[in-house]
Amino acid sequence: MSEPICPQKKPYVVELEPGTYWWCSCGQSKNQPFCDGSHKGTEFSPVALEITEKKKYGLCGCKLSKNQPMCDGSHKEID
Repeated sequence: MSEPICPQKKPYVVELEPGTYWWCSCGQSKNQPFCDGSHKGTEFSPVALEITEKKKYGLCGCKLSKNQPMCDGSHKEID
């Protein structure tokens, strides 16, 4: 499996309204942290995120979280 591109070594802190969002797992989207379809032709797929409460969320920016799409601190292990 290919490694995703790391757009940033910290979470994207975003305030989200209730609804469905698609988190970019490949790192190629120009609309980080959300999918813009840039993964097409790769083995990556966006991850659905169901939000039920309006608040700020820390979405993974390095694309290596074990708790995708939420940040789990994996970016701290990147050189």
